[in-house]
Amino acid sequence: MAEARGPLLEVRGLTVRYPGPRGGAGGGLRAVDALDLDLAEHECLGIVGESGSGKSQLLLALLGLQDPAAQVTGSVRYRGEELLDAAPARLAALRGRRLAMVFQEPMRALNPYLRILTQLTEGVRAHLGLGRRAAAARARELLATVQIDAPAQRLRQYPHELSGGMRQRVMLAMALMCEPEILLLDEPTTALDVTVQAQILELLRDVRRRTGVATLFVTHDLGALAAIADRVAVMYAGRMIEQAPAAELYRMPYHPYTVGLLGSLPRLDQPLDAPLPAIRGQPPDLTALPAGCAFAPRCARHFAACSTRPEWRSVTPSRQVACHLDGPAAAVGVGP
Repeated sequence: MAEARGPLLEVRGLTVRYPGPRGGAGGGLRAVDALDLDLAEHECLGIVGESGSGKSQLLLALLGLQDPAAQVTGSVRYRGEELLDAAPARLAALRGRRLAMVFQEPMRALNPYLRILTQLTEGVRAHLGLGRRAAAARARELLATVQIDAPAQRLRQYPHELSGGMRQRVMLAMALMCEPEILLLDEPTTALDVTVQAQILELLRDVRRRTGVATLFVTHDLGALAAIADRVAVMYAGRMIEQAPAAELYRMPYHPYTVGLLGSLPRLDQPLDAPLPAIRGQPPDLTALPAGCAFAPRCARHFAACSTRPEWRSVTPSRQVACHLDGPAAAVGVGP
């Protein structure tokens, strides 16, 4: 009988802390707070939350690209290999080759002074040792894969000569050049119009079907995740507060914050003039979080137990949540 394989990526207790003026072990700001997650081979895990919830900080920490001021603790294992204490040379060998990232805002992520060809081929020449002609042929192939027309012409252009949607496709092609096993996507549909967003999501589905690449998809858009994610994890104030298979989470959310996120989505079955529900209040100041549940000040159903920090617990074999409510939040009428 074949031995069961563990997760492709296993994260335990990951904390990203920026020291503050108060000093001490509890001072400063925790952008990511004791976070656990697993990513299986060929899986797409969506991570959703408001701006400032720690989503991008999580992705950067996985690759060792966090700000030098950050203090990162916990464990990040890729195929059982610990990455947090890996040597810089080892991390450089893994980035782009085994774990690749599509960054936010491709106009800032791409070098404005270099042609697309140079930027696409740099990694594949370094990691796979391809010559100039072979690397260029690979670049043309990948541009065609991400549905960019006239790829030979685009390779000669600079980033400012491409549209926003085309730059995002170039970023995706760059991440796929070395055939990585894990693809980290940081808000890949942000700042794109809805038509281009739909095209990018369909492209990502097609890429996953073709390559089987495992994907961590970070976004604030639950609608985008519905189209691509196998599982969805919800972050708030640096913590993971709910995780479940996508269909289960959309059908019956357990955490009040998840209910609020889902309730704030526009719906086609509502009158056009119906007000759009919103989660009351503002995201918390990470340097002055309440002692208990960070969402309690915004929650319509907070009660005495919320003054203590809820534990991350399993409520079904496939779902975890950090909330004191006993049962699905949607079932007890919890909303924004």
